[in-house]
Amino acid sequence: MSVKLRIISDIHYGDRASAVHRLEQLAPLADETTRLICNGDTTDTRPQAEPDAVKQRRADLENFAQQCSTPVQFITGNHDPDFSEVHHLDLSNGRVLLTHGDILYHNIVPWGQDAALADKLVQHFQHELASTKPTFNELLIAHRRAARDIPQRHQAEKHGLKYYAGFFADTIWPPTRIFRILKAWREFPRRGQRLLQTHRPAARFLICGHTHRPGIWRQPNGQTLINTGSFCPPSGQLMVDLEEDRILVRKILRKQQDYHPGKIVAQFPLTPSQPSVTPSS
Repeated sequence: MSVKLRIISDIHYGDRASAVHRLEQLAPLADETTRLICNGDTTDTRPQAEPDAVKQRRADLENFAQQCSTPVQFITGNHDPDFSEVHHLDLSNGRVLLTHGDILYHNIVPWGQDAALADKLVQHFQHELASTKPTFNELLIAHRRAARDIPQRHQAEKHGLKYYAGFFADTIWPPTRIFRILKAWREFPRRGQRLLQTHRPAARFLICGHTHRPGIWRQPNGQTLINTGSFCPPSGQLMVDLEEDRILVRKILRKQQDYHPGKIVAQFPLTPSQPSVTPSS
């Protein structure tokens, strides 16, 4: 078996915006792996008016994990801050840092309606930390506690027209909000590199989701940032296969309704002496 770990993110199961309507659509992505890792925002577990809906989504995901052909591990995101106790992973002997990505922004989702509230809550929970120099995991916990106290908005709406009205109100209205989105996208590489330099200076790769913008950013200092995008159109999705000696970044191909591993768009050695290779399109 060549693939050791496979990483995807931002499934947003249960949200009308997600293209994943049945978790079985993801089953082919678990084939020929030793572990499938869902890197945050797998679903939405934050407070809503009908908590039974959250319970059902949790049960669906637990059932999917039990029936999957390989073990499934869930890492928390800002939408599912309490779905797991794992907020990040250090992989490949510390050469790879895996986390959802909201930690890059002090207000979690800088383009969202709740940015000001998130900023206030993050500051509150960071001030509660006992250490004057909190660890990376402690900072992540502060973000998770803040996200836990931000209720769902349009994500919890069942009525179709009301959902999309809420989606536009929460995400792209007023039109000036698009500039916040573009700003967050533009700042992602710089923020990611700073995160590594501060908390994981020995790491060569940061793998995130969160911003829904898939991409690969190679930094002059040799570090590489990878964002796996989202299963919410139109952003597109990537996945990362982590092998013993290399990282493969692949497209995710949809065949009819199911998702399958697609073509390799980039590969990187995990030993710095070997050159990285990006296949031509």
